[in-house]
Amino acid sequence: MNNEIDSPDRSVADHVRRYLATDGADGYLEGGVTNLVITTVGRKTGKPRRTALFYGEHEGRYILVASGSTIGNGTRPGWYRNLLDNPQAQVQIRADRFTARARVAQGREREQLWHFMTERFPPYLRYQAAVEDEIPIVVLERTE
Repeated sequence: MNNEIDSPDRSVADHVRRYLATDGADGYLEGGVTNLVITTVGRKTGKPRRTALFYGEHEGRYILVASGSTIGNGTRPGWYRNLLDNPQAQVQIRADRFTARARVAQGREREQLWHFMTERFPPYLRYQAAVEDEIPIVVLERTE
């Protein structure tokens, strides 16, 4: 599958390529945090878009923090906006590839998952302090 990598940042693109080429042997632990590769459908192009993201596993679900582009320009990352339009995604965690459905956590669930993720990656607290609105938490649930 020759999907476009959803990042203008060369280091992210290189990370995705390394991850895919090695089934995560190189790239699963990046920055000391577990990473997955997600493929979404571009909301404008309709084309597959890939990116690597920090994630946490909580009660059989995969948790993402939609903070990537909140610093500076105040917009949410492309992968998040793509999932709002089409919540179906392809996910790779190490060599495990599967289809998942995304939803945005709300209320108490969001609070619990935010705490869970900030324990794993404390810089999320700094990211939240830099923006006025609440950073979304995305829950991925396997569909296959």
